[in-house]
Amino acid sequence: MRTLTDHIVPGDSVNHQVTISVTDEPGSGGANHVYSVEWDTPKGDGNCGQIGQLLVQFQNGPIKEFGVNGVTQEALLAIIIDRLRSFQKGPFSCEANATALECCGQALYALQERTRARIARGVEGTHKV
Repeated sequence: MRTLTDHIVPGDSVNHQVTISVTDEPGSGGANHVYSVEWDTPKGDGNCGQIGQLLVQFQNGPIKEFGVNGVTQEALLAIIIDRLRSFQKGPFSCEANATALECCGQALYALQERTRARIARGVEGTHKV
């Protein structure tokens, strides 16, 4: 099991308390598919001080062979983009959020362009290049 630390900024108030673990071996494409995100919930306000956990399972294998069995990068980016747009409409609007929103939008566009190209070649949902 690997632990990721890319999300941590020394001295931040949240991310150093969030542990991200890669829990599976890389698949045929070289990427991992299962990530565990854990954090301690404080006692009070209805919380009982338990460990919070989120399991992120990505699509594993070609959809035409295995069906949809996990989330995609595109789906997670759409969630992040929605949150950043909401922050930009509220009291936490800032240049850093605007830059992050633009970069996430570019990442989503690039992944969607890859999908469009795969559809055009008739290889979407397969391991074919």
